[in-house]
Amino acid sequence: MCATPRMTASQPTEPRSERKRRAILEAANETFLRKGYLGTTMDEIAAGAAVSKQTVYKHFADKEGLFTEIVTGAVDEVSDPHHEDVLGLGASGDVEADLRALAVRQLERVMQPRLLALRRLVIGEAGRFPELGRAYYERGAGRTIEALASAFERLAARGQLELDDPQLAAAQFNWLVMSIPLNRAMLCGDDELPGPAELERYADAGVRVFLAAYA
Repeated sequence: MCATPRMTASQPTEPRSERKRRAILEAANETFLRKGYLGTTMDEIAAGAAVSKQTVYKHFADKEGLFTEIVTGAVDEVSDPHHEDVLGLGASGDVEADLRALAVRQLERVMQPRLLALRRLVIGEAGRFPELGRAYYERGAGRTIEALASAFERLAARGQLELDDPQLAAAQFNWLVMSIPLNRAMLCGDDELPGPAELERYADAGVRVFLAAYA
């Protein structure tokens, strides 16, 4: 008796157009970071992605649009999970522990070399692309501060924090945690990136100062 062939579920495959788009984004990201915006050409991006220049233009209207997508995509990749973490702030009932955990995760996400390099590039191009700089802020630090303000307002209503201006308190918390390592990394490069123990120290110190003012 012949055995009946077993049916196996087919593995989903990425559409060819999506593979090409992803290759273009990866090549563009690498080239922009290495050569800067002005030093990068669409020909170089096409060569790096192993596609034709026409294919690049099929997916992206121009170099500015490609640059914008790379920057906003990188920010959203970090901002989305952090925003979810902020929304759950205070759920455990231990505000100090929750703030410390949140601060450590924020530093770990933001202090990634690739994101820091993009941040430097955006700052350098802010005069040429002010809307991109604004989008970077609004989707990154601005979004975090808005979410923190709402969370702090809820915690104040429960009597776990004492504050009059949730927006100001949120901005202060964000930069108490971020300012020292981020400013150093922006000016001194990746050689000055702190290790895990140092990130925890910055997180602990920032939370301690924040709670001294608002607990």
